[in-house]
Amino acid sequence: MRLGMLTPSSNTVLEPLTAAMLADLPGASAHFSRFRVVAINLGAGSRGQFDAAPVVAAAELLADARVDAICWNGTSGAWLGLEVDRALCAAVTARTGVPATTATLALMDALGRLGARRCGLVTPYLGEVQAAILQRWAEAGLGCAAERHLGDPGNFSFAEHGEEAVCRMVREVAAARPDAVVVHCTNFRGGRVAPELEAELGLPVLDSVAVALWGAVRAAGGDPTPMARRWGRLFAL
Repeated sequence: MRLGMLTPSSNTVLEPLTAAMLADLPGASAHFSRFRVVAINLGAGSRGQFDAAPVVAAAELLADARVDAICWNGTSGAWLGLEVDRALCAAVTARTGVPATTATLALMDALGRLGARRCGLVTPYLGEVQAAILQRWAEAGLGCAAERHLGDPGNFSFAEHGEEAVCRMVREVAAARPDAVVVHCTNFRGGRVAPELEAELGLPVLDSVAVALWGAVRAAGGDPTPMARRWGRLFAL
């Protein structure tokens, strides 16, 4: 099973973490194609980074490797809107013939399967981006129990925040007893600590890199459950 990952150009977290997770899924491999993403805000320049044309072009390169699914391994749909991600997936599949998903669409699927309607949100983003995400959540009928964000304009710098920062923020929002905690950014270091936090807090902790991989495996027709032992309850859904 070959998984194609569309990757922000300045992201340094998702590739090594995805490879580490896939070590627990024999016969599966991830293949990456980048397009330029260097800053996250609500300005026209930042929004333009996610125009469909360069993303679909990167997807076409992945299709040359005969991948079984293609995933936009980024979270822009969380503030731009689920309809943007759905349209992107439709465009990718129309051009390549390959099933497609995104980190944000996979997250919504996972939360639905968990029955989670009141969640905690942890990100490195600016306040304006966080507010836009919460508005999109409300439109989708998803409530926010508590949120924390770092106010970082990113995108490269998101990876410079250590796991201890993620753990602190997750613990803070978990105090509100949400149904689940979402660490929503694929260049943020939540994936390796999520299983430990789940055990400590008694709550699902959904990291975006893990969620994107879970969604990609399922889109490819695979079974992600072998990864549940080391990488969290998400993979058992």
